[in-house]
Amino acid sequence: MTIKYEPYNRQKKIIELFKEAIELENKRELNKAKKKLDEILAISKDQYPEFYFEACFRLGDIFLQEDNYKGALKCAMRAMINAPNEDLYLLGAERIKAIISIAKENNKISEFKTDFETTLSLIKDNPELYTFLTAIIEIAKGLRDKIPENITTKRLKESLEILLDIC
Repeated sequence: MTIKYEPYNRQKKIIELFKEAIELENKRELNKAKKKLDEILAISKDQYPEFYFEACFRLGDIFLQEDNYKGALKCAMRAMINAPNEDLYLLGAERIKAIISIAKENNKISEFKTDFETTLSLIKDNPELYTFLTAIIEIAKGLRDKIPENITTKRLKESLEILLDIC
């Protein structure tokens, strides 16, 4: 049975789910928190992109707590491709930079070598994000030593610089 929510009720439900997810995360019940965030993703994607964006990154934060850097990056890329405006896109780029920094600090860059096919297919229509993720994969594999020229967002460039030890 699928539950359909009217707009006001949908917003109310999303806020309720965020509250529950945060409470579960604080109790370290991460799998239950992830289920609440997945529910937010399902009911917010088309009508409430700001909620979708935040749920993606909150889910990514949980993956970081679980030392799942690849999962965190995949969530971040989903958020970025669905960012409803430039401000959130830039915020997302800053958050990706943090994910990359944490992964590098924990010597986990090698996790970015494989299993991004689905994510690449989701972002294929955004040349910058597609090139960015492809560059991360290539850097993790040791196949790239410079930043692609068509990466124009400063924070995304800085993320690649961190990976390449340029900064």
